[in-house]
Amino acid sequence: MAARKLWFVWGGVFADSAWQEIESGTEQCFGPFHDAATAERTWRDEMRRRVDTAQHRLFVLEVPRPGGDSAG
Repeated sequence: MAARKLWFVWGGVFADSAWQEIESGTEQCFGPFHDAATAERTWRDEMRRRVDTAQHRLFVLEVPRPGGDSAG
């Protein structure tokens, strides 16, 4: 059976170091990815591009795949 998860890379430039609010217009989302390794590779590549922006953060998010079998 195929994995019932998807991965996304999400984030942006945060307004402060509490990491609660993203500055408008800086939001980023990549994916969906069907495996964690691809998502992590994208995360690493994107973070390297923005290494000089201290408030920029991206996160790898793991979510259930929509339409999954409810019987589990």
